Amino acid sequence: MHSKIVIVGGGAGGLELACKLGRKMPGEVMLVDSRLYHIWKPSLHEVAAGTLDVHQEGLSYQMLAHDNGFTFAYGPMLALDHAQRSITIGAITAGDERDEVVLPERQVGFDSLVIAVGSTSNYFGVPGAAEHTISLNATEDAERFRLTLLKLLTLASLKKEHNVEAGVDVVIIGGGATGVELAAELREASGVYATYGFGQLKAERDIRITLLEGAPRILAPLPEKVSSAALNLLHQRAVTVVTNTRVTAIAADGVTAGDIVYPAQLVVWAAGIKAPDFLKELGLPTVKSGALDVDQHLQVKGFTGIYALGDCAACIGPDGKPVPPRAQAAHQQADYLLDTFLRQRDNKPAQTKPYEYKDYGSLVSFGQTTSVGSLMGSLKGLSWFVEGFVARLMYVSLHLLHHKAVLGTVRTGVLALARFLIKRSTPLVKLH
Repeated sequence: MHSKIVIVGGGAGGLELACKLGRKMPGEVMLVDSRLYHIWKPSLHEVAAGTLDVHQEGLSYQMLAHDNGFTFAYGPMLALDHAQRSITIGAITAGDERDEVVLPERQVGFDSLVIAVGSTSNYFGVPGAAEHTISLNATEDAERFRLTLLKLLTLASLKKEHNVEAGVDVVIIGGGATGVELAAELREASGVYATYGFGQLKAERDIRITLLEGAPRILAPLPEKVSSAALNLLHQRAVTVVTNTRVTAIAADGVTAGDIVYPAQLVVWAAGIKAPDFLKELGLPTVKSGALDVDQHLQVKGFTGIYALGDCAACIGPDGKPVPPRAQAAHQQADYLLDTFLRQRDNKPAQTKPYEYKDYGSLVSFGQTTSVGSLMGSLKGLSWFVEGFVARLMYVSLHLLHHKAVLGTVRTGVLALARFLIKRSTPLVKLH
């Protein structure tokens, strides 16, 4: 099996590149992924909280391949033979008692290869972190959190008759966007659970949410005004926020940070990421974090025709700074490589201008009605603070733009936006 361009990883950047290239070069692009469905990663906190149905939101890779002109290979990438220009895709088994092989191990040849496998959790050697926490890296992680939460709520509700202190203690480690968004979404969802399924529980009293952050403030990479607004919103939602604290150990029933032990039946790790370990075994250059070392054109250093994008690529911009592992960076890199491959197809000169990351600001979701963030202006250093319903609309629009990129149409996005506007009639709050 051979494809002109093989893209490994169906996250935001890899999938957008596959869809856009497939529409321009039908039959010449293959996407490889170990899962059958794609979900926009910033939505995983909503899946975990139970406010988003993964079966409604998920997009089938096979459906997208059919509609966008690329082929889909189901399975994990196991190895790379850069001399023979081929990759090995692992076998897929039925996963039942017999565990029969559904798809055998395969070799796929390529002219050009793009590795876009994202990132995984970095536990920084904290004892018990891998065993006793859930990280929201994939759909199955979010589903595991949701189902575990429902079981804990059921048990707490049953115990309430005999123990007035019965409840659920959730600890979220990491005050970045993932941790903050999950805390807010979980508080909103807990009110629904308490009202419609677990009447004995009072959301703010019995579903206790604690957010631990090692830095002096949450959302440390963002402007201080955004961080302060986010902290205020969390306080309004009865989320306990502890900053300047370092987690030293995690057990099945609690999180230790220095001399304090926080009771916890459910722990989320959102304190750091790293590149997947298997990248170090491919014979390609990697940096200390394990990410692939790429040049300013996103090509893996020393390997012609092999590229990387997104969280798994260590790219230094023209300003000498590392490109941050953010969704907007992966989106921009996908567009950059799209131009690279179209130039190759048309026998045009290669790009001379290096990839340059452009920061358009950040938005953080706080449930279904509000968001907070900063938008970068066209003048260097200029930014606007946004919050409330306006920021929420902007946050939703990012999701719709991703859908447009992979579906090639705005129809689904327009319908989703219309439904959102009908459901939410909250007035505008503030625009600074």
